[in-house]
Parts: sequence; C-alpha cells; structure tokens
Amino acid sequence: PHKPKRKKKGSIAKEKGLEPLAIKLLDQNSFDVQSEAAKFIDTEKGVEDNDQALQGARDIIAETINENAEARHKIRELFMRKGLVSSKVLKSKEKDQDASKYKDYFDWDEGISKIPSHRLLAIRRGEKEGFLAMNISPEIEDALEIIERQFLKSNNEAGNEVKTAIKDSYKRLMSVSIETEVRMESKKKADEDAIVVFAENLKQLLMSAPLGQKAVMAVDPGFRTGCKVVCLDKQGKLMEFT
Repeated sequence: PHKPKRKKKGSIAKEKGLEPLAIKLLDQNSFDVQSEAAKFIDTEKGVEDNDQALQGARDIIAETINENAEARHKIRELFMRKGLVSSKVLKSKEKDQDASKYKDYFDWDEGISKIPSHRLLAIRRGEKEGFLAMNISPEIEDALEIIERQFLKSNNEAGNEVKTAIKDSYKRLMSVSIETEVRMESKKKADEDAIVVFAENLKQLLMSAPLGQKAVMAVDPGFRTGCKVVCLDKQGKLMEFT
C-alpha cells in the first residue's frame, strides 16, 4: 500500500498545467487550437512547443474517457457480444513437439459468445504453457464508433484533437483493461460450465451398475445403531433399503 503508483501520461500532463487546455478541447467549441496551445508553452515545465502542449492535453482527455463508467460499460458489452477470441502459435514454438497438442489452435478465431468452455480453457492452457498467444477483442471500428458517439460533438479543430485522443484512449488504455476484465469473466464462466459437465459425467459414472449386470446386496455394519442393508437390481436400480 505504500508503494508509489506509476505516474500516467495524463497525470504528468496535469502537473505541466495542461488540464485547462484539455477541458477546452473536450468542449469542442470553435477556436484557433494552435493559438490556444501556444498559451501553454512553458519550457520550465517541459512544454517546449504547441505539439507537446496538444499531446499532453490529449493524454488527459484519453484518461478521462478511459475512466468514464458509461463508456467502459458500453465497450465491455461490445466485448462480450462481438469479441473475437484469437489464438496463434508463438513463432519460437512452431516446431516444438510439445506444442503439437495445441495444433488445432495455432491459427484460430471464434466469437466469445459462441466458443465452448472446453475450447476456451484449452486455448488458455496453451497460452499459460507458453505455446500460444491469445487475445480477445471486437472490431476496432465498432469500439471507436461507440466512444465517438458519446464524446465527439463537433467537426472542427478541437473535435479532431478529441477524435485522436479517443483512438489513443481505446487502443492504449481501455481495450487493454477491458480485455483483462473479459478474460477473467469468460474464464469464470468456462470453469463453471466445465464443472457442470464433469459433475454430470461423474453422476452417470456413479449411478451406473457397480459390477456390470449383477444384482448386489451391500451391508454397512453398525454395531451401535444396527446394520444398513441396500439391494440393487442388475441395472443398478435401488430395490430395497433398510
């Protein structure tokens, strides 16, 4: 808890005094962006020119978008609805004999909403063992369209800066963290599905006739409370318990 957090680009930009510029860009009113950016040049703070001022402002906007609960919710839904699970073999492992058990997933794509639990778990296992690279993501255009619909207000200079910040926010920040969340959620669901399948298989095994086609009488000796006796027919069906 006492370890200092790694400073993000947006936080560094705020320390350089660029937050007012970011807020003005995000409002997307018509104004001369270059002239406004020039007001924030401060060599002592490390803002050498207009480009650095605008870059810092975009970093602040990108983090603002990434931290927006509504935007994250929409992108998370997109991941779960249209996300594609992709797996590829690592170049260094293509000819590895041990990797051959995952050969079906050397170049595999499947929608996360349709992929069976056993397949998802197999791909994750291949990734954990260092044979496969796996990622989950929707089409980038679909994600950007959702965010732009929420944050992009004007088709002007400021709007262009915000549009650039939106792309950076999604590719550098939001897609990475949302993929991590979706990985955890899909893993949990796949585990639960697998447990149901294994439980059903085990139930069928335990409920099958224990000695094949033979009638069975079993006695559980109980010196204090008396013996318990059970009789099964040749199909393993319970006939008597006393």
